[in-house]
Amino acid sequence: MGYRVVVAGATGNVGREMLNILAEREFPIDELAVVASSRSTGDMVDFGETGKQYKVQNIEHFDPTGWDMALFAIGSDATKVHAPRFAAAGCVVIDNSSLYRMDPDVPLIVPEVNPDAIDGYTAKNIIANPNCSTAQMVVALKPLHDAATVKRVVVSTYQSVSGAGKEGMDELFEQSRNIFVGDRAEPKKFTKQIAFNVIPHIDSFLDDGSTKEEWKMVVETKKILDPKVKVIATCVRVPVFVGHSESVNVELQDELSAEDAQKILREAPGVMLVDKREDGGYVTPVECVGDYATFVSRVRDDATVDNGLAFWCVSDNLRKGAALNAVQIAELLGRRHLKKA
Repeated sequence: MGYRVVVAGATGNVGREMLNILAEREFPIDELAVVASSRSTGDMVDFGETGKQYKVQNIEHFDPTGWDMALFAIGSDATKVHAPRFAAAGCVVIDNSSLYRMDPDVPLIVPEVNPDAIDGYTAKNIIANPNCSTAQMVVALKPLHDAATVKRVVVSTYQSVSGAGKEGMDELFEQSRNIFVGDRAEPKKFTKQIAFNVIPHIDSFLDDGSTKEEWKMVVETKKILDPKVKVIATCVRVPVFVGHSESVNVELQDELSAEDAQKILREAPGVMLVDKREDGGYVTPVECVGDYATFVSRVRDDATVDNGLAFWCVSDNLRKGAALNAVQIAELLGRRHLKKA
């Protein structure tokens, strides 16, 4: 016996990945519904590699009464309309948008980092999934924080175009093809050419000169890991289809050598340490695609500050950064709070 589960946004990149991961992890499902906007109504979607297909229903007309949980990947505007409706009907919403992340009545969860925070979900019947870049970083920071207390983090991200959805992936493909045949590579989704280029701009600019993506990494890390941690982020879009990378510098309260940090990270939940200090002895985005882990490489001492460390962090942003984390939240919710039918 299992749960009655809804996947909202089932035709998008993250929604499809949610279905794949639910199937891969054999999540206990009694009944599954897939919903999306009216333009996708009637489409058929695969439930992973199970051979099962489901017809997409219109979220506008879907009645969530009697359903246990809904995994949302529909963007903030649609979430603002439908999440309260689902929650009021008793269906717990696990939301992938940024809408509720900083709501004090909504827990922001990375199960390897702050599982106990999920107990606060009853205030609104909504649980938030963090930004993809934040999720992988805090998985790597958590064991270091437990061992020596993280005081300050300086992070530069190298974020794939899949973080901007199908339109971002299509633009990289089309621009690359156009450049090879001598055609113009006009930007549409992005502010500048993304093919064979990098863009230090993700989301809108704020008054202090940072972008909203950078702000998200700051405030979400504080909410998930520790409000006392100081964070500065520079978020960059790179011409990679899937997989976010991060260069992370950490200042710790207590001394922790790179060697000891490696030992800690090697045993940390959700982390895969690949750090051979030789040609190819590290993980790149291409190698992390399709994997559940947050990969950490290039762990070394940072002599520019007292008790400093630096490391390289890579993860599949459609998986750990979005869909996998949402499914892990669903598993945690089930274990701690929901009874199977």
